[in-house]
Amino acid sequence: MTDAPDTTEERLAEYRRLFGNDLIGRERTENGIRFRFSLRDGLAAEIRDLAAREKACCAFFDFDIREHDNEITWDASVVDDPIARQILDEYYALPDTLAGSVADLFDRFADKGLEIVIADDGVMRPATNAELGIEGR
Repeated sequence: MTDAPDTTEERLAEYRRLFGNDLIGRERTENGIRFRFSLRDGLAAEIRDLAAREKACCAFFDFDIREHDNEITWDASVVDDPIARQILDEYYALPDTLAGSVADLFDRFADKGLEIVIADDGVMRPATNAELGIEGR
């Protein structure tokens, strides 16, 4: 998470706006998931920027954003790892869970046995609540 230039809350706010305004569908694919968006000027660049920040946060993701005749597709896949696949499932559910807070997101991760870790001088350690953007816990 330390390589992401934004906070989790900032990124979730961007997903709320993106999914609320432009998402027209989603589906599971052979290798992962696909979000489908209406085509509008500049949206593909916005999605690519968001995907780059997500990749900086979570390097196990692979993204492919393409413009088609009347839509933009954002394909997401992960490395072959059970934890990464659980996070991909959470990513797929994001349009349904965005009303919650950052704390709610990380509580869902914890309920699945997922712990967010960061590299601290080359050593992996659990992220603190402050690093996760969860204050007062």
